[in-house]
Amino acid sequence: MGEIESVTETPGYRPLYRQVYDIVVRQVAEGKWRPGEALPSEQTLAREMGVSQGTMRKVLDSLTAEKLLERRQGKGTFIAENTQERALFRFFRMAHPGGQRAVPERARESVRVRVSRAPERVKLDLARTDRVVEITRTRCIDGRPAVHELIVIPSALFPEIEKRASLPNTLYSLYQTEYGINITAAHEELRAELATAADAKALQIAAGSPILVIDRVAVSLREQKVEWRTSRVRSDDLVYAVKLT
Repeated sequence: MGEIESVTETPGYRPLYRQVYDIVVRQVAEGKWRPGEALPSEQTLAREMGVSQGTMRKVLDSLTAEKLLERRQGKGTFIAENTQERALFRFFRMAHPGGQRAVPERARESVRVRVSRAPERVKLDLARTDRVVEITRTRCIDGRPAVHELIVIPSALFPEIEKRASLPNTLYSLYQTEYGINITAAHEELRAELATAADAKALQIAAGSPILVIDRVAVSLREQKVEWRTSRVRSDDLVYAVKLT
């Protein structure tokens, strides 16, 4: 099968590059290659899909830029792993003033399964009868409680996660390795609030102190909303740091 080089963008037709992109994404989502596994060579993939090496390179370049793949000098292209360190670097943006990265540590947590609530069904596109896993935990920075999190995930996607003896500091690595769910994007909204009595107890601050609230919906490789997380963060010595380029 030869490549169709003259492809135009029309409402009812996807360009060849996009078709190949979607095929590779689907294969990764279906577990054709495991996290950390090397992909076949660029030439082999191009031949298997009946496209030019240039088209295949463009697809792999895009997926590398999106952190789904990673290139290792002299070794090839690999499925990126959401290791603890990688996930922290990508998805945890709290830092000390001046830009020094803050590294959280898991402290206290509770996990339970319950019926979903209306706001959760809206955020995660759930049905009324769907059940969710609620994870509540406090994370410390420099030995002090700093982040209090409420995490809600669909129970159907993470069977028996509540039965685990403990959860890792970074959940996204667990989602990938144990449940085949790759978190590729997170949509966040930030707002300032005053600490409630519950915040004061969890974060060991005075009620009425300013805190940062981060509302995040995490999206998987399949473009499915798989986690709603609300993080309430003490702001006396922490900032939300983003590098704009």
